[in-house]
Amino acid sequence: MPLIAILRGISPENVLKVSEVLIKQGFTSIEVPLNSPDALASIEILVNEYGDKYLIGAGTVTTPELAKTVINTGANLIVSPNVNSEVIALSIKAGCECYPGVVTPTEAFTALELGATGLKLFPISMLGIDGFVALKSVLPSDTKCYPVGGINASVESMHPYLKAGAAGFGLGSALFTPCSTLAQIALNAKAFVDTYKRFNRE
Repeated sequence: MPLIAILRGISPENVLKVSEVLIKQGFTSIEVPLNSPDALASIEILVNEYGDKYLIGAGTVTTPELAKTVINTGANLIVSPNVNSEVIALSIKAGCECYPGVVTPTEAFTALELGATGLKLFPISMLGIDGFVALKSVLPSDTKCYPVGGINASVESMHPYLKAGAAGFGLGSALFTPCSTLAQIALNAKAFVDTYKRFNRE
């Protein structure tokens, strides 16, 4: 399931309960942004519970120093809002999947040349669907592109990007906020998974 859950603001006390709900609905990739409260502790909890089965890691990994702290937790996923050559190199050397944030063709090709697993199109609102189509047309055909920022669970939001070749999405506040109940998170997660699966049936 190529939907990355972005748990911005999650606390170590709640991370396992929320992740269990997401996994039950079909999610297999969970990202804890480093600007969340005690993010490394949350990542360690998830790595210990799910690290051998799913993609577990950090977002907002902007420097090599931060990358090293994430790698030391045993995480296997590193997501950044920017392109940093050292972060990418450290991630790949550690065996982590690495998705740096890009908007322009120059950033995209630089990230791929550095060895990034795929690209985080962030914020996707700066590109829109027309910009994404144009960018995707010049990238290698097997490039994994994940639009992030403002994606909701509707067909109108997700399907145009999937039709244009998006591999999946990074999902933030439309999926989870620190104020969301577990029941609401479950409903949100199911809606995203259902909309994604609906595309594959059409």
